[in-house]
Amino acid sequence: MRELPPIDADIRRAATPPGHLYHDPAIHAAALERVFAPSWQLVPADAPVPAAVGHAAPLTLLPGSLDEPLLLRRDEAGDLGCVSNVCTHRGMLLQREPGPCSQLRCGYHGRSFAPDGTLTHMPGFEDAHDFPGPDDHLRRPGLFRLGPLTFLQVVPGVPAAAVLGPLQAAMAWYPWGDLRFAPDRSRDYEVAANWALYCENYLEGFHIPWVHPELNRRLDWRAYEVHLHARATLQVGMGVAGDPVFDLPAGHPDHGRPVAAWYWWVYPNLMLNFYPWGLSVNIVEPLGPTRCRVRFQSHVARPDLLDRGAGGPLDAVEMEDEAVVEAVQRGVRSRLYHRGRYAPRHEIGTHHFHRLLVADLTA
Repeated sequence: MRELPPIDADIRRAATPPGHLYHDPAIHAAALERVFAPSWQLVPADAPVPAAVGHAAPLTLLPGSLDEPLLLRRDEAGDLGCVSNVCTHRGMLLQREPGPCSQLRCGYHGRSFAPDGTLTHMPGFEDAHDFPGPDDHLRRPGLFRLGPLTFLQVVPGVPAAAVLGPLQAAMAWYPWGDLRFAPDRSRDYEVAANWALYCENYLEGFHIPWVHPELNRRLDWRAYEVHLHARATLQVGMGVAGDPVFDLPAGHPDHGRPVAAWYWWVYPNLMLNFYPWGLSVNIVEPLGPTRCRVRFQSHVARPDLLDRGAGGPLDAVEMEDEAVVEAVQRGVRSRLYHRGRYAPRHEIGTHHFHRLLVADLTA
């Protein structure tokens, strides 16, 4: 993997990562193992999450990159759990279709597991020494729930509280139970750019006046705020007169202010955009060094406020962002480009992301 110099902690002196970060196959491979595998990944809203007690459904986490075979299950208490969907004997996939799951039996050699992943039976191993051992049971990924959202962590890493805790605390007042997934307002986009370029573009409002004319009319760019957390960033957008804004409870830090949008980014690749009408989720899935898929998923709480204000022109904003990041992807391959500098007041979020990313890649 080509060298990645550290990002200076002082944004006034710092330089951005070198251009090869965005197209080097070795860096992309390292990101999958060092950044994505230990991260907390959101289960897409259209995933086949089992609703019935005693049922399970296979899930491939981050198809096209991690491609991790998992099994979501609903236990007898109605709680959601997750185990690996790969037999610990020779790696056979266990359950191929959603359905009842009183036990998991491998169709290759008959190894059997309880729904929680505990090995219960294995023919032919009667003479094996020290069997079964810890590695003979199915692994259980980390699982964290936040309202209707489910997060999974394939490889142990930073605890959920350190990553998602600030979001959970800040949005504790939010009426999560009012959200309803809207498939007709959800779609996937494939972008000819590295996943990190898409994220770093999201993390600064610096480009809004030049790239997003309609959004710029809906947000007071001069009042734009950025708040950093350990592995998350919050951007706060203030609305203009006449547009929908949040009706915040007394005691909330933003009570009385015309907040039109909270843009939460969770490291490394998740955006949770809260508007008066509901929640727009963006999951940025890497597909290769120079390609990514962006999954837009809408959860509506107030249908009467759809298509208004800062949360209205989402399709247009997406097309404008794609055009920018695809052009940047072509630009960072230039032999005449190496590293850029940060605008200290406007690119705080991008600088924070780059520091986390380069630190993980070079750990």
